[in-house]
Amino acid sequence: MAVPELAPLQVLPSRGGWFINFVLVLDENDAASMKAAPSPAGAGYDWKDEGEEWSAPWGCSASQWAGTLLPRIHEWVPTKTILELAPGFGRWTHYLEGLCLQMHLVDFQERCIAACRRRFAEKTHLHYHHNDGESLAMIADGSIDFLFSFDSLVHAPRVAIESYVRECGRILRKDGVGFIHHSNLGAYARSFDEIVSAGARRLWTKMGLAESNHSRVADMTAELFRELCATHGLQCIRQERINWRGRRLLDCISTFVRTDSKHAAPLRVWDNYEFMREAEIIRQRSQIYPTPLGGRGDALSDPRRA
Repeated sequence: MAVPELAPLQVLPSRGGWFINFVLVLDENDAASMKAAPSPAGAGYDWKDEGEEWSAPWGCSASQWAGTLLPRIHEWVPTKTILELAPGFGRWTHYLEGLCLQMHLVDFQERCIAACRRRFAEKTHLHYHHNDGESLAMIADGSIDFLFSFDSLVHAPRVAIESYVRECGRILRKDGVGFIHHSNLGAYARSFDEIVSAGARRLWTKMGLAESNHSRVADMTAELFRELCATHGLQCIRQERINWRGRRLLDCISTFVRTDSKHAAPLRVWDNYEFMREAEIIRQRSQIYPTPLGGRGDALSDPRRA
């Protein structure tokens, strides 16, 4: 790797002040060589809390669902058929399954699929699929009304995201909608704390001199996701770049449709530096007020009654 050249400081706005990022000029090979740490829910993770621990900033998953996720997807549900990518142990499946007639769960970890089978054993409208982390060959063409993935594919590299986006172009119904939470760490690929060793970054993070990248992949950005969609007959209609337990906009939530969809519209982008502030407000509120109906999708009309 070539010795990087120090470029001017990059000053990023954040709640309560400004965040200064050292910026380095790298060549393409240097940038491509940067890798994020493995997913925290990889093969060695014990799943003792079934993923509930990742909702701690919101108080619990019910609060996160009702306060953060449902407001962002409510116009797309209830619907007939939902596909959830990388459901883990079913943290969001618990809420989504009440919003559809049929639901497909796809995960590359067999133990996650096994855990969901056990947890939702009485739900006969759920279908379980173990895949290779890239293919959706088991899903029929034009069969999905709503595709959902949150807090999982931020750890998926570009090759996997591109494969899934390609598959979305095939499996979404004409007016189907995709909602994917993915990494935007690549937008900071030239920042000083993303080219140093993982050990140095951990040390600097402890010292307060750098922010954790939270195991995000460094080869994905919001812009790249838009380009992948355009390549495969899809169109991003919304992108919300969000901070994740820090000040940088490490993540992006992309909503996309087929180019021939009635929902196709000009892209709207929101750089949301207050995402984690939203989580804190939801957590505080949940300590005073109960989450409606436990936050389940049953709060909306059940499509099975239609």
